[in-house]
Amino acid sequence: MGQIVTLGFYRFEGARAQLWAFAMMGLARRAIARVPGIGFWKLCGSGTGVGFTPRPNLSVYAILATWPDAETARAALAGPGVFARYRARAAESWTVFLTPTSVRGAWSGTAPFTAEEAPVPGRLAALTRASIRPSVLARFWRRVPDISAVIGDEANVMFKIGIGEVPWLHQVTFSIWPDAGTMSAFARTGPHAEAIRAVRAGDWFSEELYARFTVHSETGTWNGASPLTAKDAA
Repeated sequence: MGQIVTLGFYRFEGARAQLWAFAMMGLARRAIARVPGIGFWKLCGSGTGVGFTPRPNLSVYAILATWPDAETARAALAGPGVFARYRARAAESWTVFLTPTSVRGAWSGTAPFTAEEAPVPGRLAALTRASIRPSVLARFWRRVPDISAVIGDEANVMFKIGIGEVPWLHQVTFSIWPDAGTMSAFARTGPHAEAIRAVRAGDWFSEELYARFTVHSETGTWNGASPLTAKDAA
């Protein structure tokens, strides 16, 4: 098996813990860059609600990273260092391990994911990342409430969140679905499809990346349970 991508989510409760997490958006960079085996990585904040809003959620943060294999990823995330400090301060954390199956575009001028594995039936994750042109910010964010409402009501999505490196300008959407057909059906209809057409027609993004992944494994909980097994049991 080739590259593993981890996306970890951390929830912080109380003003002191939230202030620490906010400060770590800058202070953690040197420590993360020195983690053995880490490749591409990003520190992200999140949005309120289901995450697809321009208002920041100061209690939830995310760390995305790439690794040469699952063993390296697990050793780094479970060992001492910056990831341990995040877990110690967080009230709850959950990390999903992903295997890239398709990638198109760039993130900060690079191609962060290597799609070596073929898609397999079953659960998959979708990640989109875009740099929004400042001249179209108002038009872009006017579209978001409709998309947020639809994905929030979507019964088939197993997990969804909006995160970003820079508020309003650099946005990431991440979702996990039970299968490719369910995800494709959602993407082709309603406000989401309308927004995609508007993006294409108006050239709203200065940089775009679209990636799909097989869900490899997970560790931790979110809202008191595994987002994956909780959905399976429903």
